[in-house]
Order: sequence, then structure tokens, then C-alpha cells
Amino acid sequence: MYEWSEEHQMMRDAMRRFVEAEIVPNLEELEHGDTPPYEVLRKLWSTFGMDAAARERFKRQMEREKAAASGDAAPSGEKRGGDGSLTLIPIIELCRYCPGMVTAMGVSVGLTASAIMSKGTTAQKERWALDLLTMDKIGSWAITEPDSGSDAFGSMKATARRDGDEYVLNGSKTFITNGPYADTIVFICKLDEGNPSDERKVLSFVLDSGMPGLEQSKPLRKMGMHSSPTGQLFLNDVRVGRDRLLGETEDLPSGGRAGAKDTFSMERTGVAAMALGIIERCLELCVDYAKERVQFGKPIGEFQLIQLKLAKMEVARLNVSNLVFRQIEMAANGTGMDLTEASACKLYSAQAAMEVALEAVQVFGGNGYMSEYQVEQLARDAKVLQIYAGTDEIQVSQIARNLLSA
Repeated sequence: MYEWSEEHQMMRDAMRRFVEAEIVPNLEELEHGDTPPYEVLRKLWSTFGMDAAARERFKRQMEREKAAASGDAAPSGEKRGGDGSLTLIPIIELCRYCPGMVTAMGVSVGLTASAIMSKGTTAQKERWALDLLTMDKIGSWAITEPDSGSDAFGSMKATARRDGDEYVLNGSKTFITNGPYADTIVFICKLDEGNPSDERKVLSFVLDSGMPGLEQSKPLRKMGMHSSPTGQLFLNDVRVGRDRLLGETEDLPSGGRAGAKDTFSMERTGVAAMALGIIERCLELCVDYAKERVQFGKPIGEFQLIQLKLAKMEVARLNVSNLVFRQIEMAANGTGMDLTEASACKLYSAQAAMEVALEAVQVFGGNGYMSEYQVEQLARDAKVLQIYAGTDEIQVSQIARNLLSA
């Protein structure tokens, strides 16, 4: 795949009309008025039938799992892969104006729901995942801690202690997307058996808002992504049964660290679509501005230095577009990027988005530094793409280790 099909363009145009009608007029409140994004996202889900489609996909998967468990033949007619554009086009279009909404949406529908769908039992999926997939409830995926950062596992202090048939959870998490408003939380911690921390099993538990001992902070103030609520979680002797242990076993195949890394891969590949939305919008704004802004008696677009900036933005747009198209083709073939390829995809896309956004501010000059011009917001929003889901430095390390071990 090397370009959008006619069907893709129709979907893109419909999504763009929704964004311009429902988000752009309310952008100030979403960005600076402490208005949570969830009602707008739910309207998006219902307008495009995403909630109904999620219910139908979930129903078919549960039928397959139950048939397999009982030894019956699974329902036929399932495709090997899917159309990844159905996920990526909304991300791109939302990120043209409000990247924070994509982060809020992606963590809930993507990371949290996917962790449960990939590692949970059938009962756990029915109990928690469907409401997340339809946006009826909001989810958080809680791994980062105040003293961990990039060393998510090595510095992890949150613990689960066995107590009879139950577990007692303690610890704190920070920079948690949707943390202040999450209904469902996947809490990642280490099993405390009295052994050294680096030898402990990594477990995931599903928690509900309002459980005794669980505190969700107010939204934290941030540099950008203001439409994505971020908070802290504090657990003080939160008591849970085995039914909340993801997979209901401490020895989940491909669980623990490996399961979290699978989630990292998903999060990192999504950055390319986010970056593309930011790049496209910055380029669009800069081209219009370069035609209209007159200095020294002529439009600034006639100056070669401005032309160079625009040309580099277009190169970045083409390169990131190709990464997005690659993801769509892989999804259609029923596969996806491994952790190393996902890291390379994120590293390039995040850097490209940041470079383009900063150059957009430069093209606008003093106006670009003022909040009434959108490039100011996009520059702030782009920066976090180089930080969350693993910093640029972590991506470099992941890619290099893989090359050197070959």
C-alpha cells in the first residue's frame, strides 16, 4: 500500500468533518478548561458505529473461545487480518487538532482493553473488556512509578503480597493516562515473596475505581496534551481476589514482563499515526501562512530558507506516511511489528513530528510563539511523543541491542 484508497479518503473526510464540527469549536475548553474528553470520544464512537462494531467483534471472539473450551468447532468466516486504517485514520485526524484525545482514547481502548483481551480469562474479558472497547467505561494501564521512569521493571516498587486466597496490593503510580477518571485499571506490580526485587514475578491485576485503599489523584498540570487527563494512583493495602489477577495465574504464558512488552509494541506503533496528524497539520498551516505573510515586500514563501523548511516538512510527511501504510499492510496480513521494529518506527516518527512542529513555530515567527496560533499547541503536544512509551534513548537502546545480538 502506498496511498489512501477512495474508500479510505471517504472515511478520512467524514472523520475530518466530525472533528471540525465537534472538537474544533470546543478546543479551548478541552485544552485549557479542564473538560475531560470522554463524552466527545463516546460521541465519535457512536457516530461512526465503532461501539456497535466492537460489540460484534467481541461477541464473535467470545463464541470462538467458548467453542474451543468445550471442544466444539469454532465459528467460521473470520478473516486473517483486518483493515488497520479503521484505527489509524481516526488517530491521524484527531491529532491534527487534539493529539491528547488520541492518548486518552488509545490508553483506554487500546492498552488497557488489549491487556485484558490478550492475557485475561474469558470471564475477565466479559467482566471488564467489552465496556472498555465500546468506551462505556474508561481504562488506565498503570506501570510507571515516581522513581522508575524508563527502568519500568528494574525500579518497580509496587507489590502484591499473598494473604490466603487473596492478594494485598501496595504502591504508587504516576504519569498515568486517564488515571483521575479511570473506571478500570490494569495495575502492574511485583509479587513479594521475600526474594530480591529483580527475581520477582511481574503480575497484572484489574482494579475498579472506588475500591477500598485505592486513591486516584486530580489531573496533573503538564506542558502539553492537555486534553488527555494524567494523574497518580496510590494503593494502600488494596485487597483483591484471584479473579482480579490477569489470567488468574501467576505463571501466565508470555505474561509478566513479556506481556507488558507486547503492550509497549502496540503503544509505540501508534505514535506514527499520531505524528502524521501533527506533521500534516503543521505543514498545512505553514503553507497557508507562507503564502499570506508578507515581509520585505513579498510573501515569505518566496524566500529559499522558508522553502527549505517546507520541503523538509513534506519529506517527513512522506516518510511517516509510509510507516503508517506499512502498519496497515501488516494488519491486513494478520501480523504486526515486533518490539524492535516498533521502537524504530516510534523513534523516527516522534523525532520527525517534533522537528516539524518546531520548524512550524519558526515559520510563524513571533506569532508561532503565541497560543492563539495552533502551531504553538502542536509543538507542545509533539514533545511527549519522544518521552512516553519509552524515551528516544530507550528506543535507540532497544534497536541497537537487537542489531548487536544478531
